Amino acid sequence: MKEKNTEFANFKWVDLENPKLTELKVIIKPFGLNPHLLEDLLEVGHLPKLEKVGDFNFMILRAYSVKSNERLTTIPELSNKIGFFFTNEVLITVHQKSFPFLEEVSGHFENPEALILRVIEKMLATYQDPADWLSEEMDRFESDVFLGRRNRFSVESLYFAKAKARSCKKVLHLTQTVLLHLDVHPTNEGQLQDLKETTASLILQFEDFLDEANSLLNIYLSSTSQKTNEVMKLLTIFSAFFLPLTFLVGVYGMNFKFMPELNWEYGYYFTWTAMFGISLLIFIWFKRRKII
Repeated sequence: MKEKNTEFANFKWVDLENPKLTELKVIIKPFGLNPHLLEDLLEVGHLPKLEKVGDFNFMILRAYSVKSNERLTTIPELSNKIGFFFTNEVLITVHQKSFPFLEEVSGHFENPEALILRVIEKMLATYQDPADWLSEEMDRFESDVFLGRRNRFSVESLYFAKAKARSCKKVLHLTQTVLLHLDVHPTNEGQLQDLKETTASLILQFEDFLDEANSLLNIYLSSTSQKTNEVMKLLTIFSAFFLPLTFLVGVYGMNFKFMPELNWEYGYYFTWTAMFGISLLIFIWFKRRKII
């Protein structure tokens, strides 16, 4: 376990990285925290939440923690959580993964709320890179579909991108709910409002991607279906031409001794004329029907 203690003028910040359950119980015992909260805190896939426990406020938030182009889809794979225990005198943060932005948090903070809001700002910023990457991916998908490069378009890649966007959107919606229920000192209300607007903006970016992805997938499937229909249409036309011709060839290919036309001097030419005439009539019919 890595422990960092930072003293501010009006409060203390205790940051715990990758603690074991036994170590965590020892650390929180002097503060009178309920050990049952550790179950939520140590659960890998726990979603953002906020609750009041005695004198302490308990909050869990998740930060995006993998490379944008990795093919991961679930919330535990894409993000890692930070747990916050805080009162007016102390802030305890607990996380399993190392977060570089926690090392970058510096400056003077009047109260734990101001520090928490700064950390949340850094956590929300982790979702901007995947949002930008998804936007670039959508541009690539659209150019592949609309510019005739369908062989480069990958439905599998679109699936992973959609799953990633859905997971991020879900986490951000829950984070937005936490921020809406978070009560802060009047001096911090402006910063909290900025975080709410940032969260709403990120949600809109992921929603836009999902809407565009669904529309693009429908267009791709429609165009693919249209190409299939064109192939079937072409095969049907060929069949319409050759079916009666094949019938004539089959009839006159029979080797019966007393076939009337078998010894006819002009039988060969008559057969060719009949086949040509039938083909011409079929062509005229298709043309009038605007099938070809």
